[in-house]
Amino acid sequence: MSSFNLYMAWNMALDVSQPTKTAGLPNFFALLPYTSNIPSRNAIPRLSDLSASEFANDWTNKPFILTAPVREWPAFRKWSTENLLRQYGQIEFRAEAVDWQLKTYVDYMNDNEDESPLYLFDHSFVEKMNLPVGQDSKAEYWTPQCFGKDLFAALGSQRPDSRWLIIGPTRSGSTFHKDPNATSAWNAVLRGSKYWIMFPTSAADPPPPGVFVSEDQSEVTSPLSIAEWLLGFHVEARRTLGCMEGVCNEGEVLHVPSGWWHLVVNLSPSIAVTQNFVPGAHLVNVLAFLKNKPDQVSGFRSTVSNPYETFLEKMKELHPVFLEEALAEMGKSDQRKKRKWDQLVRGNEESESDGIGFSFGFGDEHDGDIP
Repeated sequence: MSSFNLYMAWNMALDVSQPTKTAGLPNFFALLPYTSNIPSRNAIPRLSDLSASEFANDWTNKPFILTAPVREWPAFRKWSTENLLRQYGQIEFRAEAVDWQLKTYVDYMNDNEDESPLYLFDHSFVEKMNLPVGQDSKAEYWTPQCFGKDLFAALGSQRPDSRWLIIGPTRSGSTFHKDPNATSAWNAVLRGSKYWIMFPTSAADPPPPGVFVSEDQSEVTSPLSIAEWLLGFHVEARRTLGCMEGVCNEGEVLHVPSGWWHLVVNLSPSIAVTQNFVPGAHLVNVLAFLKNKPDQVSGFRSTVSNPYETFLEKMKELHPVFLEEALAEMGKSDQRKKRKWDQLVRGNEESESDGIGFSFGFGDEHDGDIP
């Protein structure tokens, strides 16, 4: 589809008789068919709050939206676009592939009609803005208490990039992806609202409709823009088993479990803070990712030559019980994989002895080891 035809289809998706700009929300109505009338089976659960034990016992593998914790943050009360401009307008932030002063980016955000607007997504904002966060008595924000201990904090200054300031206009967002290094995440909306559509990951499940991955999942191919995906694949996705959808509104925070695919689009100009973390329930996932997929590990400084070994040593020092349990589970998983392999090999030998050819279904004999 040509850019012009895509733009027209995107803007007229609801009703050609309806204007696509209203009350400062450009093309908001064009998003309504995709972000409203969410089937009840797909709806992301909405809760006031959770305790740390409730999260650990029942919610580490499920998306959910909390409506209460963010409203306690000073940042929720103070972080309007106007206030941020007054304090930080001359500071440069990363907007995808470019660094712009906040003032320049806000000018762009307020006066663009791009199909896929640039998204401010900066991992150094705390340092650039000199913000007190976390346990500081003057903190602007802190991690909602339900998420409990973040085991990546054991890395201290060696931890990979883990928190981002996100600012963007209507229609901006991110196409389907998983969070880095098998981490979980929370995403808190301070201004505006965001539509989320999410899918779990397992060996038996394909990626979301319209998304294609390489065999080792190191490369992801999908439509070039959110508009293209919504126009081409949203109907099918909404009918797909495992699909979860929801709108995270101003003052709310959404949980992204480890390994879940997600696409996000702003329904109005938005300001958000997101942070990746490692709960105890997903320590095995993170250790396995760091160990088995070193070429896909991201966000670590160049001084950390072996993230897996570095994390292992810090966990031995600070959280030996968590580590022992995780390594034991990894050992069991490796044994299960070995038994399955042995069964396949024995089956192959038996078939050959009977004169019957056998194939693992991964191509010819030169394809190498099965991953």
